[in-house]
Amino acid sequence: MKNFSELGLSSQTLNSIESMGFKSPTPIQIQAIPYLLQSGKRDLVGLAQTGTGKTAAFGLPLIEKVDSKNNQIQALILSPTRELGQQTAQQIKDFGKASKINSEIVYGGTAITNQIRALKKPTQLVVATPGRLLDLIRRKALSLSAVEYVVLDEADELLNMGFQEDIDQILSSIDKDYSLWLFSATMPSGIRKIIKKYMKDPFEISVKGQDETNKDIDHQFVMTSNDNKLPALKRIVSANPEMKGILFCRTKRDTEQVAADLSKAGYNVEALHGDLSQKQRDVAMNRFKSQKVQLLVATDVAARGIDVSELSHVMHHKLPDQLEAYTHRSGRTGRAGNKGVSLAFINNREGRKITDLEKKLKIKFEQYEIPSHKEVEQQRLEKWATELLSNEDDGTAYQSYQKIKHHFDAISKEELITKLISREMKQLDQDGQHDLNQGQGSERGDRSKSRKDRTEGREEKGRSGNLKYQINIGYADGLKKGELVQFLVDMSGINRKDVGDIHMDQNKAVFEVLGKVNKNFEMSFRGIFIGDDKPLELRLMKSGRERSSKGRSDRGPQKGRRSTRSDSPSKGGMRVRGKGNKGGRGRNR
Repeated sequence: MKNFSELGLSSQTLNSIESMGFKSPTPIQIQAIPYLLQSGKRDLVGLAQTGTGKTAAFGLPLIEKVDSKNNQIQALILSPTRELGQQTAQQIKDFGKASKINSEIVYGGTAITNQIRALKKPTQLVVATPGRLLDLIRRKALSLSAVEYVVLDEADELLNMGFQEDIDQILSSIDKDYSLWLFSATMPSGIRKIIKKYMKDPFEISVKGQDETNKDIDHQFVMTSNDNKLPALKRIVSANPEMKGILFCRTKRDTEQVAADLSKAGYNVEALHGDLSQKQRDVAMNRFKSQKVQLLVATDVAARGIDVSELSHVMHHKLPDQLEAYTHRSGRTGRAGNKGVSLAFINNREGRKITDLEKKLKIKFEQYEIPSHKEVEQQRLEKWATELLSNEDDGTAYQSYQKIKHHFDAISKEELITKLISREMKQLDQDGQHDLNQGQGSERGDRSKSRKDRTEGREEKGRSGNLKYQINIGYADGLKKGELVQFLVDMSGINRKDVGDIHMDQNKAVFEVLGKVNKNFEMSFRGIFIGDDKPLELRLMKSGRERSSKGRSDRGPQKGRRSTRSDSPSKGGMRVRGKGNKGGRGRNR
């Protein structure tokens, strides 16, 4: 195995990295450092995952090549996020402890005047986020006229964050012939365009990170419908009260929505995405690192540069498109000899993605069964009780209690605790109690079946009696999914477990009824009105045809129908009134 002294580094730099505890170079350092230390213009493309030593691969050659006697900026490192930039800048300072090179970091989200003041000092190397760098250039606070070396660090994320135009503007503004070193975890088409436009015969390095062969990560997936991902996530988090994890979402909107829904349901979570201010990001990360937050919901970009130890879980709200991105995500757990879990949420049409990951990464996924409502109920109550008892009062709460204690004079301790438990359990019950798993009983749901097999399976499912209905009530009528399930149960008398997938929007919902239904099921919803004048409509969705059960029948009055029900409230504020028929099962009269 090679050591750093064989790579061509100076004794001064070797002393610095030895004091930092570096023992032996990583594969990307072994290939990149000797090449970059050579004289002349050298372009390089380095493809490697997090934890492979990319910063040292370009940082050590920069320390060697930058002239400390030249007071102009000679090296520029572009970073996608403030966190990653700070991390890189600190390592550059550590590498150059013995040199007289001055490096500065500039980024958005903080006062630009302080950075302008710092850049007035002789500065040889700058670490920057693209937006702030261009702002400083426009203000003539710095010049790139003497730049000889440009590094695009985490180039794929620079593109993902929309910095393509900024990068073009920055690189085009450098008149001097410079060396471009590009380092990335993945290689999307945008990277290839940069290589073609700005590089000439670059030296390409591609190394596999240790994350790809990490045996301490258990790769798992749950198979559920898209609408049931959030309820499934809640159950999994409740079933693992000691979880400390990151849930990756593809978009800022998904991140905000998932975090808001979990927080509303009583889970300790924080959202992390690119639109947060630096102060908000710092607060979220400090809460997460101090164990006050169980789950961090983040986009891939926002999570770059974050180093959190001892993560028990990495979860994927939706699998990324690129193989390397999955490796990058999952590699954040199972570190330093600790065991970790990488858990993906997929629907029954995405089984092929799991198969592809298994083949290409040579790993094995296990299907994880989403816990039942009853299985998580006890864990949820235990955690709630523990947190409740751990609260300490500084006297303020007791003073408030004195003002309202008369409300509790006639209630016993047991009754009060029961009411508190009932309130807590409503959070758990709001998503229903039905089974959230799909594809159980087969190796990968439908993914191992041929097209013919899947078609036959659907036909068989239709013959077994599973039906899909559309109903003209939704969120705008004051209902949530759990309340819709209860409404269907109350109206028709079916069991809760017979209600399958539900897709709900503002004005309608589509739901499945599992197994055979009573022939009176559709009749149960005839003659029903929502509010004062909105007739309830239930439509059977099957083979492109619809059979409708409306509040106002086109066939005229039905025999035996009689007006027996006055306006009555239903869950969520929806008022139901209708013409009841004798013997209607499960109806509220």
